[in-house]
Amino acid sequence: MENTSRAVKKHLKRSGGGGGGGGSRFSGGRKQYESEKEEGEEVGGEECDQEAWETLSQSFRDVQTVLDQNRTLIQQVNENHQSKLPNNIARNVDLIREINGNISKVVGMYSDLSGNFSGIVHQRRSGGREQ
Repeated sequence: MENTSRAVKKHLKRSGGGGGGGGSRFSGGRKQYESEKEEGEEVGGEECDQEAWETLSQSFRDVQTVLDQNRTLIQQVNENHQSKLPNNIARNVDLIREINGNISKVVGMYSDLSGNFSGIVHQRRSGGREQ
């Protein structure tokens, strides 16, 4: 995840002109998140779009949270399976359904992330004009 975040940040810095009007807003129903501010990093005298970076970073953190939850659920499934107790094995059905639901959630989150990233790139390439 960290390498992906670094690559996204690097692309944002490389792709965009600084002078465009206003902050980036994304459609698609994604919440705008406020998170810790990083020091203003510059490349070629242009600052990275802080709001865009924070939104993408929050998306990666949200995905990681769901993946961590699945890791815990998979461990529980393994423990239940190893116990060979009928009630524990029966409980695995619900746990596996929850894992499957989380995988669907992650797919949706990555789809939103891709749309947000495409929107950022499109906006930067058009000079920050709203379209």
